[in-house]
Amino acid sequence: MPFESIQGRGATRNAVPARFNLPERLVEGDWLDEVEALDGVSQRRTTITVERPKSILTRNSSPDIGFDRSINPYRGCEHGCIYCFARPTHAYHDLSPGVDFESRLFVKPDAAKLLHAALSRPGYDVAPIALGTNTDPYQPIEGRFRITRSVIELLTETGHPFTITTKSNRVLRDLDLIAPAAHRGLAAVAVSVTSLDPAISRTLEPRAPAGLKRIEAIRRLNDAGVPTLLAVAPIIPQITDHELERIVAAGAEAGARVAFYLPVRLPHEVAPLFRAWLDDHYPDRAAKVMATIQSMRGGKDNDPNFFTRMQGHGPWADLLRTRFAAATRKADLGTGRLKLRRDLFRAPEGRQMRLL
Repeated sequence: MPFESIQGRGATRNAVPARFNLPERLVEGDWLDEVEALDGVSQRRTTITVERPKSILTRNSSPDIGFDRSINPYRGCEHGCIYCFARPTHAYHDLSPGVDFESRLFVKPDAAKLLHAALSRPGYDVAPIALGTNTDPYQPIEGRFRITRSVIELLTETGHPFTITTKSNRVLRDLDLIAPAAHRGLAAVAVSVTSLDPAISRTLEPRAPAGLKRIEAIRRLNDAGVPTLLAVAPIIPQITDHELERIVAAGAEAGARVAFYLPVRLPHEVAPLFRAWLDDHYPDRAAKVMATIQSMRGGKDNDPNFFTRMQGHGPWADLLRTRFAAATRKADLGTGRLKLRRDLFRAPEGRQMRLL
């Protein structure tokens, strides 16, 4: 019987979570359309569904997150990072947080139009809009749909502050928009670097650009005058934590102004997917990795509580804090938040142009 290969994907499983009472599956029914021979192996293809939401701004009131509004042009992410905390959101579409999350993508082509409506509302209060807080705004399909670019175009036209978080050097494609906005004090970019080891990255985040390419993106952003943050995120004990100091030093040398880190988080279905990934790729240390993660999460796979969820607690978390503080001090990197201007915003023009 033919089957569908998931080689080159991050997740090694594709089960639908039981918490939504959805049937478990190995592959989607439409995979038969892709079979090239009855006894062959069909490579899992990426499929795209257009999504038409009624609004595009997502609000949050989390006390340990430095923004209160965000935009995610895409749902699902081709990068396939096994640790991605956004994976469970795919279950709301009756899709698996596993391989489906990486290959069954949703795009929001009306994002800029919806943002235009939001910024035009009377009494709109200006605060930085965060791009890429859930899934990467510069995953490969951005090259085709350019939704992130259309949003940035509107933000720059209206003088609205924004931040970008990405694991991709594709952000450089929009440097012609981001750099002028940064010169006006409206934009900053955070580049996440998990590992500089290609062998680790190949399975950990198989379709994301290599770590060294991200470091080079920091360099080019800095050369263009864009305030750039280095995110050492996530740090995975016994897998990537030994690279912490090297990543901080590389980011600082490339021109990052600020750095921060996050220990790995494993909410909901991410935990079993991560365990399966460990069993497949690091069976020699799988138990040790999970024991260390649990030591930072109160004996559980995940800690959802405010404040501690971002830093963890216990001896291992304390050690990471100490090491990170020493590394940033040695590299002369800041650890605070960059401030962006809010006073340049002008509401977008509607059907009637502004007189002045």
